[in-house]
Amino acid sequence: MDAALFKADLLTKPEALGALADSLEAGDPFEGLPERIDRVVFLGMGSSRYAAGVVASRLRASGIDAVAEYASAAHTVPGPGTLVVAISATGGSRETLDALTRYTGTSFVVAMTNKPGSAVTEGADLVVPMSAGEERGGVACRTFQHTLALLLALKSRLAGGGDVPALVRRAAEATADLLDRRDDWLKTASDVLDGPHGVYAIAPAERLSSAEQSALMFREGPRRQADACETGDWAHVDVYLTKTYDYRALMFPGSRYDEQAMEWIRQRGSTVLAVGGELDGQAASLRYRHDDDPEVALLTETLVAELLAASWWARA
Repeated sequence: MDAALFKADLLTKPEALGALADSLEAGDPFEGLPERIDRVVFLGMGSSRYAAGVVASRLRASGIDAVAEYASAAHTVPGPGTLVVAISATGGSRETLDALTRYTGTSFVVAMTNKPGSAVTEGADLVVPMSAGEERGGVACRTFQHTLALLLALKSRLAGGGDVPALVRRAAEATADLLDRRDDWLKTASDVLDGPHGVYAIAPAERLSSAEQSALMFREGPRRQADACETGDWAHVDVYLTKTYDYRALMFPGSRYDEQAMEWIRQRGSTVLAVGGELDGQAASLRYRHDDDPEVALLTETLVAELLAASWWARA
């Protein structure tokens, strides 16, 4: 793992997204799926599971039985009508490979990886490349973004939806906007969030992966204390920390419960950086192109934490 190379990986996000949009326009990567699908099971760990969780929720909202499972879970039930989507950027996640032994030969298995020919593709019925390029920094960043985009393409195929290639192009524009203006906002973001008790990322359930991935970036690179929370759940599980900590939150607006959380934030004198919107009581707000589109936000907003983590990591 390398801070400078991680930053270099982040700077190439718009180009990689543009290439992914071209690929999605050229053909459907999920064209080989079976006609019968009774249930969708996503398998993965870390960033892979974060991405799968929000897409599984979207599939359930469309009436499709779908679950994002820890690949390490002991109890799983294979079946001929189950579509298994195994996600591993490196293609070698031990837990995911172990889980696949219970499904291969019984269920239809899709392997999503950034390394075609890797172990996760062995025995798979369909291989979907992430096409994110080599992440030389050793941190899943472009692969996380591409996983989300590809899973949204899967959701569109199974349940309908918008124009995913066009969405990916808007996300590329939003990503480029944040990157181009990073010298204008990165120091402010650092000043707001750099406290003695870590960083807490908060996001709506529909974009919970943004909070989870952001917290992971602070832990993985600069080794900072960080955690993630869903906005509505925050008042039940994380509010207590505002009583005793110098509580600093990276908050992604869009939940109907934003104000409930912010009421406590204001009362306790805690600190919030809002990304992609405005909140009453925020210490600062960071806006970017297309941030009024929740799907663009889903694909884009973790870049704030990634760039901040790269900065802190390099400084450390």
